Amino acid sequence: MSLSGMFTGLDISASGLRAQRIRQNTISSNLANAETTRTEKGGPYRRQFPVFSADSDRKDVRIINQDIKLQGTMTDENHMPIPPLEFPRDQTFFGNGVRVDEIREDSRPPKMVYDPSHPDADKNGYVAMPNVNVIEEMTNMISATRAYEANVTAFNATKSMLMQGLQI
Repeated sequence: MSLSGMFTGLDISASGLRAQRIRQNTISSNLANAETTRTEKGGPYRRQFPVFSADSDRKDVRIINQDIKLQGTMTDENHMPIPPLEFPRDQTFFGNGVRVDEIREDSRPPKMVYDPSHPDADKNGYVAMPNVNVIEEMTNMISATRAYEANVTAFNATKSMLMQGLQI
């Protein structure tokens, strides 16, 4: 095993940490602007969300043994099933984490609220409010926090295994 391959687990967890941090920042921005009716672009604030994809640009993890024989059964009823024979042997490289491709604006229309005294009200007294649902954003924040914590746990477990390997 090359030295670069030893740190792949750390790299994967670190990419997950970065992605979830960006997700949390986006959610925080949505919550902070949940009442913003006027932006530089004009109109109300539009909810934003990150788009993730597999980071397969790095190619430092390789299948070493192309002759892997896989069975479609389990060795014990308490074990996870072994993948079927249709294992993708033609792919020489696996992905190495996650990346944020872009931050998109939500296409849902703004909420129209009747408030004729608001300075941004139209001639009928309706104000275009941001398309941010605070409950949805809080749920997404909890999910992002849990995913971040899972990546920290995986990072620490990998680090611990590497440290124990150095002690041998």
